[in-house]
Amino acid sequence: MANEIPEVLTIAGSDSDGSAGMEADLHSFFMRGAYGTVVLTTAVAGNSYGIHDSVTLPLEFIDHQFDALADDLHIRAAKTGMLANAAMINTVVKNLKKYDFGPLVLDPVIVTIHGALLLEQDAFETLKSDLIPLATLITPNFYEAEHLTNLTLDSDDQIEAAAEILQQMGAKNVMIKGDHTGENRTEVRDFVRLESGKTFWLSDAYHKTDRVNGTGDTLSAVITAEIGKGNSIEDAIRIAKRFVNEAIANEIPVGHQFGPINHWANPIVTPQF
Repeated sequence: MANEIPEVLTIAGSDSDGSAGMEADLHSFFMRGAYGTVVLTTAVAGNSYGIHDSVTLPLEFIDHQFDALADDLHIRAAKTGMLANAAMINTVVKNLKKYDFGPLVLDPVIVTIHGALLLEQDAFETLKSDLIPLATLITPNFYEAEHLTNLTLDSDDQIEAAAEILQQMGAKNVMIKGDHTGENRTEVRDFVRLESGKTFWLSDAYHKTDRVNGTGDTLSAVITAEIGKGNSIEDAIRIAKRFVNEAIANEIPVGHQFGPINHWANPIVTPQF
């Protein structure tokens, strides 16, 4: 019977060197035994040295991609990546309301791990008001959580308060990824607050490396794959945390400077259908 295999969706941009964005999502889906589909939003010309050019796809074409997938496939979970502007966010929101693509994992690509803002203010406000309320899970990095909540996350109490604020903004479940900066760091700690009210911290060793491109994309993509396979939000988060830690710990020699994480460090999961 058609569509028995778990089918999941990434709504994201294409990164030409394969290290992040749509490509990292598809690597992750494949490794976790889910069939990956795509709504392409942006095409980026980049490599390990940086991004050199980008093109945003027409909104009408983004609509057509949603239409085509809904007409044929059974998408069981979806995730978002980089959404370039307010108009694109509105288009994605419209289509997510129109079609049932299962639980939504929102990776709010707003601020880099170095604190650089990636969205203009109108797009940021649209993401907060219209997209976050659709999220089954939101996975901001440390700086994105600060920007979204207007808190300075300088203590565990503040991080826990930020997660509660993000739930009040509409996200059912929250995972705030820990700060990766600091010369003497030995671990990375992430905080999770579930819809049930359960909270917990996840900790793994910090690996000092320049090969971390696609870390956030991979984390949210693995979570999406696991949800699409029927796992709980908590189990999906725990699996993704372990997956990403292994992918960072075992470097892969691709590119000359800021390379990708190593998805092959994890065993391939055979699809069950």
